[in-house]
Amino acid sequence: MRTWLREHALAFSDTLGRMGRSPVGTLLSILVIGIALALPAGLHVLLKNLATLAPERSAEPELTLYLQADLAEPDRKGLESRLAGHVAVSKVRFVPRDVALKELEKATGMASIQEEIGRNPLPDAFVVAGRRGAADALEKLQAEAGRWPGIEHAQLDSAWARQVDSALRAGRVFILMLAGVLVVGLGAVTFNTIRLQILNRREEIEVSKLIGATNAFIRRPFLYFGAIQAVAGALLSWLLVELAVGALETQLGQGASLLSPGESLMRLSLLDLVGAGLIAALVGWIGAWLSVAFHLRRLDPT
Repeated sequence: MRTWLREHALAFSDTLGRMGRSPVGTLLSILVIGIALALPAGLHVLLKNLATLAPERSAEPELTLYLQADLAEPDRKGLESRLAGHVAVSKVRFVPRDVALKELEKATGMASIQEEIGRNPLPDAFVVAGRRGAADALEKLQAEAGRWPGIEHAQLDSAWARQVDSALRAGRVFILMLAGVLVVGLGAVTFNTIRLQILNRREEIEVSKLIGATNAFIRRPFLYFGAIQAVAGALLSWLLVELAVGALETQLGQGASLLSPGESLMRLSLLDLVGAGLIAALVGWIGAWLSVAFHLRRLDPT
């Protein structure tokens, strides 16, 4: 076990030394990988911020029923009971017109709407929350309730939320597809980089084989090179995304809070960073292994 650990430690230190002796080529490879990985990572962060614009429970439709102005209190309670017993309804909330006006003034920043127009233009309303998975039933309730006595207008508020959800899902699928393509590209970059290293060290590898070095011993430094280079590229992509989000946040100023519930835009989480680093290391390792396995067969000194 100690011998195995010592061999890996030597291979790791040898890899770092070789990277340090060719800094320009190493940095260029890391830069290519970092820029490639920054694209899906940046789109992922953008999607996370845009998702905050959607309602927290956008999958659950919501129906707003505006009441007639002359509706009597007993009739209103009757409607409330009728709605509460509907199979598609999970909760019914009555919103008096005065409360609705205060919410509107707070949302728009206009504190004197009633004074300016001389009256409260808003009607009383029921806000009906649908059960999860009962969107179709709630749409039928919209058409049905629109004909009930005392209901002035029925408005289903889930249509745009569904469109937002569909757009977000499509965005996630696109990011996964793009990430898949770039992961293949990362493997190809690693494969070619290791190929060039093997060609440059051809004589050294042939001599090592002649004195009895195994393929595993020869392969090990190249595997570490591929993994370390890929992880460095992942870290660079994280830095690029952080700089881009910071620059965008500076340009937006206080408007950044419109895209995020906090005072700043959402960023890549630690879990995102660790996951990207592990995937990059695995792809770099596999790309290096394939390259070494392919080219070592051509360097058999016998």
